[in-house]
Amino acid sequence: MLLVLDRPTLVELVKLTLNHGVYTTRTVATAAEVETNVAEWQPHLIVLDMDLDGTQIIALLTDGQTERMRLPVIGLTRRGDLRAKLAAFEAGVDDILTIPFAPEELLARVIAVLRRSYRDAVTFSPVIKIGELQIDILKRTVQVGASELHLTSLEQSLLYLLAANAGRVVTREEILDTLWGVDYVAESNVVDRQIRNLRARLQNDWREPRFIATVPGRGYRFLPTTPAGGSAARAS
Repeated sequence: MLLVLDRPTLVELVKLTLNHGVYTTRTVATAAEVETNVAEWQPHLIVLDMDLDGTQIIALLTDGQTERMRLPVIGLTRRGDLRAKLAAFEAGVDDILTIPFAPEELLARVIAVLRRSYRDAVTFSPVIKIGELQIDILKRTVQVGASELHLTSLEQSLLYLLAANAGRVVTREEILDTLWGVDYVAESNVVDRQIRNLRARLQNDWREPRFIATVPGRGYRFLPTTPAGGSAARAS
């Protein structure tokens, strides 16, 4: 599966989500890289940021291909208006999803497009493990050891975003952009408040973080823990 995205935070979120489908992914950010990878690697699906010359890239993909051989494309867009969505379909996408999106919706759309496009059965695993966490995308639950948590949609998406970028600092601006969208007028502490809520659910003490460490002046870092309670990454 070829991801045509240029924002590292979003790239890792999409890759983690697609782990439920056990899909192999590659990431590129330019039309030239798309052309090379399609020719050499032959992916089954493209997830494309329509803001990255999406129409041009789709035209490149369909040039010389028959309808039967056409590579399916799911477009992502930050423009949620009807005109932008219709333009994406007119350009040739098989489906379009507005950023921000719920991870389970992206996965459901990927599976639906693949089922329509190919005869082979689609492999799907509802539960993935990240350190000590077990995340069930269908039941929207997270299990930490023997404890099962029921998160809100926003808490689940925030956990996904941080876990997908485990080991690296995710800034408040990146969190806002990915989970609320670029047009959202945020309260000054909306991210910090949601982080506190998620920590409370995870029983994560910020003074001795097990999962979410604060990096002063920069943002937050997810620390995947082992069942023994150790941390697989350390905050700096």
